[in-house]
Amino acid sequence: MKKSSPILYSLLLLLVLLDACKTEDYVWENWAYTAVPLVVVNTAKSALPTVATSNTSFFDLGAANVGAQEFEYILKWEGFGKAEVQSIDVYLGFVKAPATGNPAYPIVLSQPGGKYPSVTQFPLPSRVGTSDKLYATVTEFPKTFTVTAAQLAAFTGTNLSSVVQNDYFVFKFMLTLKDGRRIEGFQENVCDEARGEVGDCRVGVRFRRK
Repeated sequence: MKKSSPILYSLLLLLVLLDACKTEDYVWENWAYTAVPLVVVNTAKSALPTVATSNTSFFDLGAANVGAQEFEYILKWEGFGKAEVQSIDVYLGFVKAPATGNPAYPIVLSQPGGKYPSVTQFPLPSRVGTSDKLYATVTEFPKTFTVTAAQLAAFTGTNLSSVVQNDYFVFKFMLTLKDGRRIEGFQENVCDEARGEVGDCRVGVRFRRK
């Protein structure tokens, strides 16, 4: 008869003791599957060259018709067979660019691969703030948004004549799943263009000059 190893018994005893010593429950232990928003930017409508994987379009500040320039993207979602979306609330905000730390232009692609931008194009984590306004609630997908700089400015109360280099409009998304859960915030490991993450929790259009 084969004898059992004392090392195996010791490991099993250690596991039992560790489990018995657990005194706290953590929120992350109650994880669940969710769906994520996805966007596809129409790069052909960008006033300046852009990269599809950056989820970024541009308005040309040097042009006479800035207000008429268009920004277009398609919004959809992916549940990976684990979750389904009932609706997506789309929020819109205008952000004044900080003096430093803005993404380089032209967009720099990361290596190896040369597919994704080297840095995030808009700040993460992506959370809806007090300056963001509910723009639309989408229930049928895919949904195409086509808007002009003048329309975005009117909605956010922005004076286009005061816009400067690197200021931007950004759309953010909140999901309501068919099981009633509401997903209101997304971390870096869900949506980060620089790493090609699984979701796209925001998309935007930035003001630049050629």
